[in-house]
Amino acid sequence: MRLSIVSVRGNLALVAALGLSCAVPHDALALAAKEPSKLVPHRAIYEMTLDEARSASGVTGIDGRMVFEFTGSPCDGYSLNMRMVTQMTDSQGQSNMTDLRSSTWEQGDGKKFRFQSAQYLNDKLGDVTMGRAVREDPREVIEVKLSQPSRAELAFAGQVFFPTQHSIALIEKALSGENVFQARIYDGSEKGRKVYETTAFIGRVVKPGAEDAKLEAVAKEKNLGKHSSWPVSIGYFEPKDGDLIPSYQIDFRLYENGVSRELSIDYGDFSIDGRLTSLEYLQAKECK
Repeated sequence: MRLSIVSVRGNLALVAALGLSCAVPHDALALAAKEPSKLVPHRAIYEMTLDEARSASGVTGIDGRMVFEFTGSPCDGYSLNMRMVTQMTDSQGQSNMTDLRSSTWEQGDGKKFRFQSAQYLNDKLGDVTMGRAVREDPREVIEVKLSQPSRAELAFAGQVFFPTQHSIALIEKALSGENVFQARIYDGSEKGRKVYETTAFIGRVVKPGAEDAKLEAVAKEKNLGKHSSWPVSIGYFEPKDGDLIPSYQIDFRLYENGVSRELSIDYGDFSIDGRLTSLEYLQAKECK
């Protein structure tokens, strides 16, 4: 199985999963330009390493780094920028360098979404995806126009979340004490042609200060331990009836200020861990 960094975006991954913006609206889909109470623009860096690999994968080592940046506001929209560079070594000792660059923008009311990504393999440009999605109402059909890798027009009906919408809804579920959240997500991954079915399991809340001794140095420095958090696991499924095995699964610790740590991405044949090594809080732009 080839490591598809594009799939990691699911937050998000990692866009939706790794840099969740915090807000607690009454209606998670409405997002009617309410000012989130705990929105924290930030830039986080994670060191990525191989956790485990099954023999069939042929993978013997993975090392890399991911830089994730979240900025924006309900009035200006939310921007998510991510770059992930990994070096994978196979059982024959050969190494390949993959460099994924991803950028998205989402309107605060959930009506517009723009996305673009580019993947380099050993410094050679490979897949490029670019497009935009619009809808008149957050509950209506999403109309997608792709400009790369080829021009196309698509439509997705039913209740579908954009990445920040999903993040907001997930936070709402966690704060209300719910432990399962199922949702369909469109984030522009898989060349912009797919909506993922997702199931999120939310663990019991960890109260502020309960696990300070286990925090990394940067987490202690940025006082993450002063915030409540939840262990979260999200499975991403192909939209097929009866599919019980996720295409991939992302586990992480989600803090109420929107920062994530203790990342783990399981592709089935192998899994990788992400350790938070740098965290910078960015200045929030106030809505006028």
